[in-house]
Parts: sequence; structure tokens; C-alpha cells
Amino acid sequence: MQTLGAPRSFASSNDVKKDGEADGRERASTGSSDQSTQPTTSSSLPSSSTSQSSVTPDWDENPDLNISAFSQLPHSTFGYNQHMIINSEFKEALRQILWQFRAPIRYAFAYGSGVFPQTASISKSASTVHAHPSPAISSMQGGQGKMIDFIFGVSYTQHWHSLNLQQHRDHYSAIGSLGSSFVSRVQDNYGAGLYFNPYVTVNGTLIKYGVVNLDTLCRDLAEWDTLYLAGRLQKPVKILRDDPRVRLANQINLISAVRTALLLLPSDFTEQELYGTIAGLSYLGDPRMALPAENPNKVANIIKYQLPNFRRLYAPLIENLPNVAFHDPRCKSSDWMDDPETNATLAQDMDPKKRGNMVRRLPRSFRSKLYFRYQTKFQIPQLEFDQMLEESNDQDPTRVKKQQGSVFDQRVANDRPEDLRGEVKKAIQSTVQWPSVTQSLKSIVTTGVVRSIRYVREKMEKYREGRKREKGDRSHGNGSKST
Repeated sequence: MQTLGAPRSFASSNDVKKDGEADGRERASTGSSDQSTQPTTSSSLPSSSTSQSSVTPDWDENPDLNISAFSQLPHSTFGYNQHMIINSEFKEALRQILWQFRAPIRYAFAYGSGVFPQTASISKSASTVHAHPSPAISSMQGGQGKMIDFIFGVSYTQHWHSLNLQQHRDHYSAIGSLGSSFVSRVQDNYGAGLYFNPYVTVNGTLIKYGVVNLDTLCRDLAEWDTLYLAGRLQKPVKILRDDPRVRLANQINLISAVRTALLLLPSDFTEQELYGTIAGLSYLGDPRMALPAENPNKVANIIKYQLPNFRRLYAPLIENLPNVAFHDPRCKSSDWMDDPETNATLAQDMDPKKRGNMVRRLPRSFRSKLYFRYQTKFQIPQLEFDQMLEESNDQDPTRVKKQQGSVFDQRVANDRPEDLRGEVKKAIQSTVQWPSVTQSLKSIVTTGVVRSIRYVREKMEKYREGRKREKGDRSHGNGSKST
């Protein structure tokens, strides 16, 4: 499809270069042997899809998730879209928090409303959560004083917790007294593979950090076995330490999110509809969304206040997909990428063959769930279904196969739109629900009773604030109409 105005202004390569160089210095400081794996940089980012994709246009066909250097990525600017640009002093303050951990952190990002605002209002009740925050954090949070969330990717779970327990025993609940071996088993064997320590103060700043093994992280990004971390990274985050393997796996995650959203959307749609669909994927089976424990307007707020960041994250990927394009003359403007008021329109090709290719390229674990749902719906005999799965197997490293949609994939894609949306959503719910429930239950044990009660109380307060704001907006809208 041809676009009327292709995205042209992405994150500055100088900013990404600085991130990469800092990543290399921090990686060296934590004792990693991979000191020369910072991203290759160029004087400017590519200004067209051709320059971004001409080297390896089908990079997601047979990705090698065992890479160890940025130079092994498909091309020199691969994954630059993942780096959000934030205030440099704020970024440095976040990095200084990482320096307070002696245990080696290979990959790290900060996320949530403490980093990216999700409301225009100031929360007075949370103004004193930080003990002695840096001026940059106080300034960027505008007096709201929100806890800052981090995810740490580590190579060896037990070793990491062993070192961290020695340095930060107070970060752990009573479960820490059972030792790093027990802590690591709890992390790796239950829920989504994370261990959270919330409400801890580091560098005068209240933070929550989750620890995940890099293998667990990459598997979820590439295959969507839980969508717990994959869903988080489908939204804007601030990457503070990068890793080539994670960057590749996350690019697979992002393009998979676009394909899944396209299966849920009509032929013509807007940016807000696309990004809202993507942001809502991981919440479909999240039990918190069915309880008074989460802001009901969470997804809408994320999109409303982070539209330019979503655009930076996904526009380069959309530009390189053959079956979808921006179809809006406003995209010809040189500054449209940073304009929060622009809600550009897009169009996708509804040809069953092309949509069948999208089904075929969905993440393996999630695709299997969707396949089984359609096996039941189409009443395909088990032997025939098993043979079909074997023919579509893409896990054999000795076979390099182009992921073209089969007749079955095309039949799935050509299902009635409302039925296809329903089956995709149910497959997402079955992916998300159990890991989310077990991770929440695990957090009660790992966090401790007092911190768990505090967490639930704050979530319920966010829910009430969201409902109150929603009623206020509705009343204001009705008042406007009556005049």
C-alpha cells in the first residue's frame, strides 16, 4: 500500500548514541564481559523505509535470539524506535538509581506514570512519597511524587538475589530470610517469572523494581507465553540499559502487537484506535481490570498523554509493513510526529492472503492458542490438525522457511470480523489471565502483608479517582450539549 505521508522524524540518533555509550559503560562497571556491544550509530536516522529495511526486509522470519552483540542485529539502526527521548537530567537521575545496585543488571527500563504522565492533574496526596528526590525527579513529576517502577533483566537469578540480599536485605519481605535459592525458585517457577520489591527508597526516591531472568523476558517477548512483560513493553518505556538480544526480541514483540491489532481493526482506522487496541491487549485478561483495583480509564489516559511516544514506537514498523499505511495528508507536515493533536488515519489491505500471512507470523505460543480455538470452531479432526501444525512448524533451526500463511491461516483471517475479534480476544485472555492471577497472588507473599495492603489501597484510590474524573467529564459533556 502507498502512504500519502510516511513518517520521517524518529528519535534522534545522537540521543540513542548517548544511551548506547552509557549502556556500555554501565555494563562494564557491573562486570559483564560484553563491553563492546553498544549500538552502532550513524550521523542521522534513516529518512525512509527503504534505508531501514533494505538490508534484511524479513528480519522477523528466522530471528537469531542467541546474539550477544549489537553488531549482530539486522542493521545499524535496528530498534532505535524503542528508545523514548526524555529530559536528560531526569534520565541521568534514573540511571543513578541503577548504580546503587552492586548486583549486575544487564537490561533495565523505567515505566509507568512516574516516568510518563497519564493525567494532567496533580495528586496532592502523593506529594511526599519520596524522601529526598533529586531536583530532576521532582521537576519532571511536577510535584506529584509518584513511585517510579523499574524492571531489571538479569543473567543469573539466584546469583543476583544473593548479591542483592547482602546489600539490600531491607528491600525484601520475610521470604528473604529463606535465602537466594528459595527467592529465585519463587521468582522463576510461579506467575510470570518476576520478583517485585515495591516501596523501597533508593537515592531518596521511592521505587518498585521487578527482577526477571533474561531468558524469561526474551521468551515472553518473542512467543507471548504470558504477555506479562511483552504487554508492558508494547507501551512507551524508558530503556536505561540495553541488551542486543532483548532489543531483537522486543522488536518481534512490537511488530506482533501491530499485526494482532490489525486483525482486530476494520479497514480504516485512526492512530488512537490502533494504539489503544495495542495498549489494551495485555489488559484483556488482567483480573485487576475487572476489580475496583485499577483506573478504568487507564488505557485511554496512556494514549491521550503519550500519543507522540506511541508514534515513535510504532510508526517505523508500520511504514515497513506491506499491508498497512498512513493515509492522511497531515503526515506530510515535518513536525507531525511530535504533534499530540494529530490523530492520523490509516488503511489496511483486507485481502485474506495478506491477513493470513499476519496470522502465520503471530508469536508461536499465542498462535497455538488461536489455532486450537479455530480447530474447535472449524471441527478439524485431530490427526489432520496435528499434520497441519507439523507443516507449519518454524522451530526447527535446520529449516529456513518463509512464513507464508496456509489455507488454514487464510480461513482464520477470513472469518467474520466480529467472530475473528472474539476468538483473538479469547486467545489473549487465556494467555494473560492465569499468569496475571498467579503473579498477583505471589506478590502477596514476596511483598509482605503491609506493603500488599498499601499497594491495594493505592490501586483502589486510583480506581476511585478515575471513576470520579469519568463522571466529571460526562457531566461536563452533557452540560455543553444542553447549552
